Amino acid sequence: MRSSATHLTAAGVSVVVTAEPGALPVIAYWGAALGPVDDAALERIATDSRPVRAVSEPDVPLSIGVLPEAKQGWMGFPGIAGHRAGRGSFADVQHVVSEHTPAETPDAAERVTARGVDVSGRLSVALEIELLPSGVLRTRAAVRNDGEDDYSLAGLDLALPIPGRATELLDFSGRHNGERRPQRSTLVDGTHLRENRRGRTGPDAATLLVAGTPGFDFGRGEVWAIHNAWSGNQRVWAERTNGGRGFLGAGELLHAGEITLRPGQEYSSPWIYASHGDGLDAASARIHSTLRARPSHPPIGRPVTLNTWEAVYFDHSLPPLLELADLAERVGVERFVLDDGWFLGRRHDRAGLGDWLVDESVWPDGLAPLVDHVRGLGMQFGIWFEPEMVNPDSELARAHPDWILSPVHRDAPLARQQLVLNTAHPDAYASLRDRIVGLVTEHRIDYIKWDHNRDLLEPVDRSTGVAGVHAQTLASYRLIDEIRAACPWLEIESCSAGGGRIDLGIVERVDRFWTSDSNDPLERQRIQRWTSLLMPPELLGSHVGAARAHVTGRHSSLTFRAVTALVGSFGVEWDLREASAAELAELTAWIGQVKRLAPLIERGTLHRLETEHAHVAQSIVSDDAGHAIVTLAAIDSPPHIPGPALRLAGLDPERLYRVARVRVEGADDPTSTRAQPAWWNEEIGCPGSVLMWIGLPMPALRPQEAALIEVIGQ
Repeated sequence: MRSSATHLTAAGVSVVVTAEPGALPVIAYWGAALGPVDDAALERIATDSRPVRAVSEPDVPLSIGVLPEAKQGWMGFPGIAGHRAGRGSFADVQHVVSEHTPAETPDAAERVTARGVDVSGRLSVALEIELLPSGVLRTRAAVRNDGEDDYSLAGLDLALPIPGRATELLDFSGRHNGERRPQRSTLVDGTHLRENRRGRTGPDAATLLVAGTPGFDFGRGEVWAIHNAWSGNQRVWAERTNGGRGFLGAGELLHAGEITLRPGQEYSSPWIYASHGDGLDAASARIHSTLRARPSHPPIGRPVTLNTWEAVYFDHSLPPLLELADLAERVGVERFVLDDGWFLGRRHDRAGLGDWLVDESVWPDGLAPLVDHVRGLGMQFGIWFEPEMVNPDSELARAHPDWILSPVHRDAPLARQQLVLNTAHPDAYASLRDRIVGLVTEHRIDYIKWDHNRDLLEPVDRSTGVAGVHAQTLASYRLIDEIRAACPWLEIESCSAGGGRIDLGIVERVDRFWTSDSNDPLERQRIQRWTSLLMPPELLGSHVGAARAHVTGRHSSLTFRAVTALVGSFGVEWDLREASAAELAELTAWIGQVKRLAPLIERGTLHRLETEHAHVAQSIVSDDAGHAIVTLAAIDSPPHIPGPALRLAGLDPERLYRVARVRVEGADDPTSTRAQPAWWNEEIGCPGSVLMWIGLPMPALRPQEAALIEVIGQ
């Protein structure tokens, strides 16, 4: 049977989509660009993608679609899982009509769409495959109940093929204050499954599930990566059959009975994003390009932010906050954010969540004195909310226990002294939206830090007795969308006990992420390195904390803290009243560097450089390769001194560059008495080829010392 084949190509990536007549599309190839390919070659690719049937294999062509079906001979993770009162458990999608839409403009996606029906199962299925201008592939599916009785959906998962040479896996785990810790494994026969039932993305989220050639790293090896763009329960998986065929897949994880499609109702899966590249950096850069191409992406020049949390915690006395605002303006801060503690009864974390009214016992004149003072200093004003949570000790919980997401006859376990507000409850939703919009419009608040501090344990809608994570996630998306529509000037930061809700679903609604509750720069070096595989630096909040980190108790220099925070959305979370005059002067100088380098940091290409384990180095290079910065941090005692040369990336090998360490007035230079390479103390000239293929001599750094290097093309 002859199939039709479509070649999608963009930014160095090719995707060949094939389909047997009447069947759902199959991705026959996804990888490096194939160049010009004629119809005969496309048909050969389609044919060769179907392996020869082995003895004891099903007597059907093994063309495994993006939505895998058992009728294709697929015995792995099902694409569509569900039933009608126990019947009709296996999908049989037929009568498929596919359409190819070429990219009409350089910033448009090339698309293949398909619609089909499962006549016996009384379902309609829609599938979308898009290759974005960045070379990122994304796909999603929808299923509609065309029957006269209910259909219980258990899952809708999409799968993308990977070649046999992709035998090594990378994904992530983590914890509060220690997000995105990499873990590697070998892809063996069977399923590598990561399931998340937290009701949010989670600090231990897989983030990216990467398959690659053995030993792949940031700059080498071929990789294929997927991401589930969903902020609720989800799964991602890698599967290899006993015949050696490999796939990466993902979908929403649904609790039993959570999705029941009434006649005519439809369910849509999250978008599944996929990126291919030679090395992790290349795959990551495609995702960054995708995000930066959005009309909603934040403009260059992200405001330097001061957050009050680690300066005052729950002590919201006006005079200290006014003094803190004065000092913030003095060092160059552009946005002042009042964190937790401003609302009714919130003197500690055991009460008040849900009662989003200014506490008159703390703020007898309301927020206006602080807001007006901050604005008078020329800064924006931001404020903290945790809209999806509620304390049992709150007026809301006492008045509306039915608004809590919990088992019908008892409360779910407390976590961080709080329960979960059911944002899918119409009255709870309206009350929450109106309170937030009311306060934001009253003071024309510029910014919300939107927190989400606990997992959704036993997330039951008390009005139905059905699990409510899917509805909760959609309601939270809708809530943010409506608030932003009512307050179009507003920016929102996603925080979830730090970096617990960072994904490509919520990113469509927010302007910044709080990367971790840990401001310890040593921890942040690791956390930011791996989080930036998904999100570009300008979206990742990175603050200079106190000399003694509140989370770990570890001491560090201001230089180490500032260099670490520089590759991100820079901010301050430090009681500046305790800073010395010298520290304030140095911080002012560092903020000046942040503002000077903002166009490069916020739009350049990020390269994670190869070093021994004791160092973390990265560079950001402009599109024309004419300007770059390098941050180099020692996080441990090195096995060798001075160590291997630091090879740069992304430069023009035929261009001459000036290289110099960026010196900040007042900064400590503890290495000044040690022998250092020439570039440490004076500017040098060097060809790009030498910088990339030989490298810069490594300086002698003690643990928790760092340097900022600037590279300028001639």
